[in-house]
Amino acid sequence: MTRPGGRSARVRDAVHDAVIELLAAGEIDAAVPKIAERAGVNPTSVYRRWGSRDNLLLDAAVTRLRSTSPIPDTGALRGDLLGWAEGVERAMRDPRGQILLRALVATLGPAEKPLEYLQARGEDLQAALDRAAARGEEVPSVDEVLDFVLAPLYLRVLFRRPVEPGTGARLVERLLTALPAGPAPNAGRGG
Repeated sequence: MTRPGGRSARVRDAVHDAVIELLAAGEIDAAVPKIAERAGVNPTSVYRRWGSRDNLLLDAAVTRLRSTSPIPDTGALRGDLLGWAEGVERAMRDPRGQILLRALVATLGPAEKPLEYLQARGEDLQAALDRAAARGEEVPSVDEVLDFVLAPLYLRVLFRRPVEPGTGARLVERLLTALPAGPAPNAGRGG
């Protein structure tokens, strides 16, 4: 297990910044050696840690999302989802967040299964839903949260449509309104 600080974290941050800067400069196909040069590290360090440029993009995107849109624990599902959706919305209004999302989507092949980076983000969301279910709240599945909240935000970015302030909140309210009236079997276990 790596320490959260120290040299490893500095290298990770430098490499993430470098890949985002290159993408923002229009260098969509920047290879690992160029990313490493920009970050001031040896390409072997990048290959050793991430294995490929695609894995690096995934890690940079998920790390950024975890920092810009953490899933809060407000004590209520509505508050948790609103806080999270507002963070995702802010990230999708940020040009760097938009660039990272577009690059991430471009790297995923049609037959690929979700990688550990994306699975970790889904596990974060599932943990929030499990907390709400444990409090006795009616909860959607992870798939429903993705369908109602995340997909519309991401699609706006992918189709270069504006993400207006308040969009995340409106999507969360639409999701919560769509939930069935009674307790759902296996609440919070979907996805």
